[in-house]
Amino acid sequence: MTDKQNPFEDLETRLQARKAEYDTMHVPDLTASQAVQAGIRQASNKRKTKLRWLTSSISAAALILLFTGCIRVSPAFASFVEQLPGMEGVVSLIRQDKGLMMAIDQSLLQKVGITDEHDGGSVTVEGIITDDSRMVIFYKMKGMKNIEKFDYDIDLLDGNGKDLPVGFGYSAPHSDSDDQGYENFIDVVFTDKASPPDVLTVVFKSRDNAHPGVWKVTLPVDKNLTKGMKKIIPVNESLVIDGQRIQVKQATIYPTRLVLDVQMDPSNTKKIFGLSDLQLVDEQGRAWRTDTSIGEDTRSIYFESMYFAKPKKLTLQGSGFSGLDKKELDFSLNLKTREVAGGPFGLQMLGSKVQGKDLIIDFSVPDNMENSFVFNFNKVKDSTGKSYETPGASWSPGYGKGQDHTTVSITIENGAKLQGELRMKIATYPSKIKSPFSLEIPVNP
Repeated sequence: MTDKQNPFEDLETRLQARKAEYDTMHVPDLTASQAVQAGIRQASNKRKTKLRWLTSSISAAALILLFTGCIRVSPAFASFVEQLPGMEGVVSLIRQDKGLMMAIDQSLLQKVGITDEHDGGSVTVEGIITDDSRMVIFYKMKGMKNIEKFDYDIDLLDGNGKDLPVGFGYSAPHSDSDDQGYENFIDVVFTDKASPPDVLTVVFKSRDNAHPGVWKVTLPVDKNLTKGMKKIIPVNESLVIDGQRIQVKQATIYPTRLVLDVQMDPSNTKKIFGLSDLQLVDEQGRAWRTDTSIGEDTRSIYFESMYFAKPKKLTLQGSGFSGLDKKELDFSLNLKTREVAGGPFGLQMLGSKVQGKDLIIDFSVPDNMENSFVFNFNKVKDSTGKSYETPGASWSPGYGKGQDHTTVSITIENGAKLQGELRMKIATYPSKIKSPFSLEIPVNP
């Protein structure tokens, strides 16, 4: 190693140690990713002002698995870590988002370092990076109760104290054993033509009644760092995958991500939940990955950004899609007899139980959910037409002797008193259609 590289040896050793911790976690990566996608997609469908995807243990693992990999330290990256002391663990996670790290290498990080401290606990927003499509907020917590369980809610407010109309994700914080601090980041998606606020307030609220508390950090947002950094690439090409037509409308490249806008043909016979193994490959063979999509028939798919790589050509590639025949999306369920009328072949109700105010229904799904979408609903109605939310789903592989089956538990919010027949509409399902495809997207140099 050269003398120039020596100052980074210790940093790289620490990052590799952190990476090793996350690499030992056994969680199916694509399944976890789809859980995050389903959460933000569900939030978008509700059209509420405040959109977020939930921080279940599987979505927490998704954020880890999306970004871990081989770590190399450049001088620019080392400088970034020095701006956020003690945040090496979180930084090692985002290191594998090539586009985000290129943006950081271009000095687009805004250092903040503002702390709210009281009642023995503190929250510090260390820095942010933002453009018109995405914001990543780096923070650190110290001295707060139940951080390991992350028994906290997060709100993002504008300068007037109103909820930002955004989607955002966050996982359980990562421990820094040196000073008992906990570090993490919030990944924000600007939706419905929202844009970064001039002033941002990050609010942490304890859900523990025995240890209540609210911590707020308010900071100005320097939007000039990425002002005007957006490239729109018209595409207007059609993909036909297993007889289903998808119009690829345009790609918009920002410093932190690429947004690919697509339109599902309304005449399609299948409902497409997501495209499988999707990536953009440039002329050098570099693959730019996707992690999230928002929308239904009109959909935005998010990829790593190649804004600073300046590719001359991109090829959209995939192995098929996850979807169902539209006639299989709706079915009825008799809670007493467990009879399923309609729906996909082989779907069975196993049982149900009341948990507080909620009803939890167990299903057997004749598919393996490894590397696929989790079975969930976007609409549940009782015999009177009243609608119920389904905020969560959990699953475990195998049922009886059939290891190709999966047991899925669906929570129906405030459904404890439900009886008789329910009408249900499937939002996601783990069926996959193999049909490889590719589409060239020319990029002006």
